[in-house]
Amino acid sequence: MNLSSDGALQITILSKEAKQIASAILDKMGNETKHYPTVFKNLDIVVASNNPEDVNKDKVEILLADPNLAAEVIPYCHNLKWCQSTWAGNAPLFLLDKTDYQLTGLKGVLGELMREYVFAYLLQFARNIPAFSKNQSKQPPVWQAESRQPLNGLTLGIMGLGNIGQALVPVAHAFGMKVIGMSRSASKVEGTEAMYPTSQLNAFAKRADHVINLMPDTEQTKNLLSDTFFQHLKPHSIFINAGRGSAVDDDALLDALNNNKLHHAVLDVFRQEPLPPEHAFWHHPKVSITAHTAAESQPEDVAQVFLNNAQRFNCGQPLLYKLDFAKGY
Repeated sequence: MNLSSDGALQITILSKEAKQIASAILDKMGNETKHYPTVFKNLDIVVASNNPEDVNKDKVEILLADPNLAAEVIPYCHNLKWCQSTWAGNAPLFLLDKTDYQLTGLKGVLGELMREYVFAYLLQFARNIPAFSKNQSKQPPVWQAESRQPLNGLTLGIMGLGNIGQALVPVAHAFGMKVIGMSRSASKVEGTEAMYPTSQLNAFAKRADHVINLMPDTEQTKNLLSDTFFQHLKPHSIFINAGRGSAVDDDALLDALNNNKLHHAVLDVFRQEPLPPEHAFWHHPKVSITAHTAAESQPEDVAQVFLNNAQRFNCGQPLLYKLDFAKGY
């Protein structure tokens, strides 16, 4: 581990929210001393910056960083032992050749935010809020019972059932929904009626009423959601992509929407971000865009996950949420 001469654990923070994360770490150490050993009272944050040029790459052993910024320095950090990511997705780091360090993801804190995001949109369409809002804005206003399709009794399909995906299951049950899942291993997940491997994508799509994609960005998931997948959805289906944009064939999705193969697409992630202003998604009446905000990490959450793992690192214990370079997640 990297200890300064006075025994402090030395940390480099590289993030667009570096100052806020550093402040949250220090606040937690001051307010929750009983949860952390004495060594953390002298934790030394040597750099807290959003600029990779501020990092002394030769001295970095512990890095707390946004993956896109970390990718700019990690190839040159020859003494790096551990990087705690501030994001759930870590594709920029999996693309690097360097893998001789421990990489841990941000997990266990984003499920609550994803719950809000997913069910905000599912409920909006279940209760047909857009139609009632449109009626209210007309002159004169229109009193009319618009069509609705309650969530009760429908089947929610979740693609990618890690910590975030599993957080959706009890909420779906609370609304009377059944849950099916899809994952690489198709291992049983508590609360699901069935699990499908990616090789059974079409069967999964046919059974689901609404689908949420939370799969990681890997070679196996690129363009997985193409014409065949969208053709098997139901005309009333809501498709929500809060995983990775690379999984979706944009043209196939647009074609399915134009031909009423599904009702609406809620898109938070894209192949290119920011989404170019000329992209057809921006102007499509059946697409809602949310600019990669579905479950943004908060500095306090990053600080909590980091401190828990820093305590483990200091004691030589296995780190939580360790990622597998071979698998890409």
